[in-house]
Amino acid sequence: MQEDDWLFEIKPKDNAFRLNLKELWQYRDLLLLFVKRDVVTQYKQTILGPLWYLIQPLFTALTFTIIFNRVAGIDTGTVPPFLFNLAGITAWNYFSNCLNATSDTFKANAGIFGKVYFPRLIMPLSVVVSNLLKFGIQLLIFIGFYVYFILQGMENTLNGLLILFPLLIVLMGILGLSFGMIISSMVTKYRDLKFLVGFGVSLLMYISAVMYPMALVEEKLPKYAWLVNYNPLALMIENIRYLLVNEGSFSLTSIIYVTLFTLFSFLIGLLIFNKTEKSFIDTV
Repeated sequence: MQEDDWLFEIKPKDNAFRLNLKELWQYRDLLLLFVKRDVVTQYKQTILGPLWYLIQPLFTALTFTIIFNRVAGIDTGTVPPFLFNLAGITAWNYFSNCLNATSDTFKANAGIFGKVYFPRLIMPLSVVVSNLLKFGIQLLIFIGFYVYFILQGMENTLNGLLILFPLLIVLMGILGLSFGMIISSMVTKYRDLKFLVGFGVSLLMYISAVMYPMALVEEKLPKYAWLVNYNPLALMIENIRYLLVNEGSFSLTSIIYVTLFTLFSFLIGLLIFNKTEKSFIDTV
């Protein structure tokens, strides 16, 4: 049989930046299957089950409100501190969940990758999509508390810029995917890196303006304000919080910067991921 007679030919990618959307689309059923698996099995055999999607952000927002607003005295303007914190945590959770779940892609799925072929990118993509469903549930909780505070006399803070909200969420998911692809590729050779991810994500949260407005850093710690001002996550959370509760600042320039940074990170992550895909099975 001649080489041209083969219907399919499986071989390493020649182009490290190759995304191959056509092939990903052909395996869309597998993508949906992995999404269902992630959603169903995460809290299987737990007492509260999916309620953990709600408990975690609510208790975190309550803790931040007590520590940072009641004890430390951080002012949230006309927005109730709990709602201010819940907006930041809801957005942050989507990024951190995507990053944590994709950062161990190769090692966690070595058994599947070594037995059957499918586009490896489907695995981290399924994590991003499944976490988007979880984000939607947590967003509904935020909307519920938003309506509650409106009924309690809070001024309606919605504005026309809210149409940019889906764009920022997509960018946050892609950024989590990008960092996750980079880390998962490095974990195949440096196993101890996996143990640093949780610690690093926790530190990253504190310089990402999750529980405070960015203006507070410029006021209290002007020498270190650049750590927050040039942090794309902080800019995304600040803009998301502005769109949701009209507190903080909004900048079209920052959105352009975040978009360019995210696209660049995705290309770097895709390059490293595709290179690792060729030989990871020998090192895992």
